[in-house]
Amino acid sequence: MIPINKPQIGEEEVQAVVKVMRSGMLTSGLGAGPEVTRLEQDFAKLAGVKHAVAVNTGTAALHSAVIACGVKQGDEVILPSFTFVATAEAVVLAGGKPVFADIDPGTYNLSPTAVEKSITKKTKAILPVDLYGFSADMKPLKEIAERNGFALVEDAAQAHGATYNGKPAGSYADAACWSLYASKNITTGEGGLVTTDDGQIDETLRMIRTHGEKAKYASLILGNNYRMSELQAAIGNVQMEKLPSFVAKRRRNAQQLTKLLEKNSKLVLPYESADRQHSWYLYTARLKDGTEAKRNSILEDLKKQGIGAEAYYVNPVHMMPFYRENFGSVKMPETEKASKQVFSLPIHPAVTSGQVDFIGKTLISLL
Repeated sequence: MIPINKPQIGEEEVQAVVKVMRSGMLTSGLGAGPEVTRLEQDFAKLAGVKHAVAVNTGTAALHSAVIACGVKQGDEVILPSFTFVATAEAVVLAGGKPVFADIDPGTYNLSPTAVEKSITKKTKAILPVDLYGFSADMKPLKEIAERNGFALVEDAAQAHGATYNGKPAGSYADAACWSLYASKNITTGEGGLVTTDDGQIDETLRMIRTHGEKAKYASLILGNNYRMSELQAAIGNVQMEKLPSFVAKRRRNAQQLTKLLEKNSKLVLPYESADRQHSWYLYTARLKDGTEAKRNSILEDLKKQGIGAEAYYVNPVHMMPFYRENFGSVKMPETEKASKQVFSLPIHPAVTSGQVDFIGKTLISLL
């Protein structure tokens, strides 16, 4: 089976972990050991901002950022439903109310027009997602946020290596949240980071990460235990060096697959543009005018051929029982349509050119 994603771990990562284990310093009380500090400094450079704060999961990054940007009990946060549930989860955990807005059907990302229609007196923040590794349209979203005094928190969990208007993804947000989960473009197994240019947000994030402390045993605010271990960071530091080559291979595979599939009139394919470069975390095609049953049938047939295709995200968050029961039933026509038609194909760095050819030709044959 060609998996949809696969961690690219080599001997360098193994030796980096062994070195930390032999040092005896496996973590730091305030979450700022030498490996974590190095990862934060290098990731801030990658993201083109002043600060990066490492935490133990991407969900912790989202939760911390939402709180650090001022969301409190009862505040509303506008976000897409077409995303992994952690995006909405972070808002609820912070005491806020998720207000779901529909997507742009061409990019699958939060529609600025839909955001405008969702604003109320209780709106505190906007939380777009760079879905599949393609940046949300951040310029109009930032204009809406600044005009209304909202915080702008970006879920960049899938966007390592993506750009928007010539800048790294996350640059336009007050805080951007990244995942280092095992399937991502780079990984620490579990892990995450928040990047920001705002010194106050950075300081708050560091307190949230470690029980509200600036100094040990002196909590100033309500915090959590979101520290990243030195073992995780050691893996991340090696992965950071490999990220450019990982993204380049993903892009080559994506371009090869597009050349194979672009003449088929039944598909809508992912793309890059002059202002947005993809991270190619997932190569997500869409079955034009297809039904959910037809999409699912194609996925089953691909898997029978040894191709680990998947559909993300078949259950939009607004349709999940907890969110529907607690925050009301809403209609998201573009979100609901996309969830029935999209499917993703393997293009990670371990996929060979021959395998890309096999994936493309098999899909064309099935169509």
